[in-house]
Amino acid sequence: MKGFQDFVLRGNLVELAVAFIIGLAFAAVVTAFTEVIIEILAKAGGAPSFDDWRPGGLDSVGPFLTALVAFVIMALVVYFFVVTPYEAAKKRLYPAQPDADTVDPNTELLTEIRDELRARR
Repeated sequence: MKGFQDFVLRGNLVELAVAFIIGLAFAAVVTAFTEVIIEILAKAGGAPSFDDWRPGGLDSVGPFLTALVAFVIMALVVYFFVVTPYEAAKKRLYPAQPDADTVDPNTELLTEIRDELRARR
């Protein structure tokens, strides 16, 4: 029983559960927003979706186009309302630090000089 308790109370599991619940709630918001955008496009274009469109007798082309439009709208919403503000906030809160792997050329030159002097001894 102790092993199960440790598993359940492990930090990663709780964080994953919270992320999953927030993700589901966010997905519902994005889906509703997408439906609003598709409805606006339908009023402008005259058709609520491409589901009934069957070019050349292909039944799956219309639903595919509807899903594609919904995907593009969702991707735009996520990018402009989540990714872009997140990146801006990250830059503001955590300014770029020089990489630890980047070596200053002067430091590299001084290291070479030191190594040469040690080698001559």
